Amino acid sequence: MILAILTLTQFTVLHVGISLIAIVSGLIALPAMARGWWVPRTQAVFLVTTLLTSLTGFLFPFHGFTPAIGVGVISTIDLLAAFAMLPLLDRARWARAVYAVSATVALWLNLFVLVVQAFQKVPPLHALAPAGTEPPFLVAQALLLIGMLVLGAALLRRGQASDARKAASRATA
Repeated sequence: MILAILTLTQFTVLHVGISLIAIVSGLIALPAMARGWWVPRTQAVFLVTTLLTSLTGFLFPFHGFTPAIGVGVISTIDLLAAFAMLPLLDRARWARAVYAVSATVALWLNLFVLVVQAFQKVPPLHALAPAGTEPPFLVAQALLLIGMLVLGAALLRRGQASDARKAASRATA
């Protein structure tokens, strides 16, 4: 039992549910941000549920260091950077860049784990890559990485364009 409240199965369902909420909200919030729309509630849901995903992941009964723990540590540190930048987003260009990168990394890590879990747990995918090192798995992860790099670049470009517009409006005022 996890924390003497939930069975391992119940806790796993909770953890997966939180993870899926984090992924869906991230897939809404970050592309919206890349288009210049700030959706504060969706951003908040994304950040909080992504952090909860990492933190609940540490409560599973692992013995020793595992790749999942490593991803959780990286994700938690990354999210601390995103949370730290929130109050600075309107004042500092570098804060927007740090937030864009850290939010993109946080979403990528969640999606990375989703792909890993899908190839481990979904029978047709598992049949394609039983060891998780076969070409279908590698191609899926490579396409995911490329997509996230494109999204991250769009977020950074959007921030630069916004700064240029603000500077131009100050110059003409």
